[in-house]
Amino acid sequence: QVQLVESGGGLVQAGGSLRLSCVASGGSFGSYVMGWFRQAPGKDREFVASINRSGSYIAYVDSAKGRFVCSRDNAENTVYLQMNSLKPEDTGVYYCAAARVLSRIDSDYNYWGQGTQVTVSS
Repeated sequence: QVQLVESGGGLVQAGGSLRLSCVASGGSFGSYVMGWFRQAPGKDREFVASINRSGSYIAYVDSAKGRFVCSRDNAENTVYLQMNSLKPEDTGVYYCAAARVLSRIDSDYNYWGQGTQVTVSS
């Protein structure tokens, strides 16, 4: 059983930056693909980024390309999401998740954090 705890969310003005962290415990972190998802009010949860076990391959949703950077530190059991040039449409609850397969589909992820709120004001 893997427990995931996100942190780093907050309120930021458009154009600003935030760095989200997700610390894992209770399992072999390096054996999991990690993903970031977000859910805006009234909308379905959507894929943001995923990173393979070694960190050598990262996938992003098109809207995040060039602005967000996903990384992981397997020694620290932590995955990060550096978010730059934030826009109001980036507002939502951001979740990290762990999976056995590299995927953009939330149902492929077995473990989820509780989420951290990101609010971008215009």
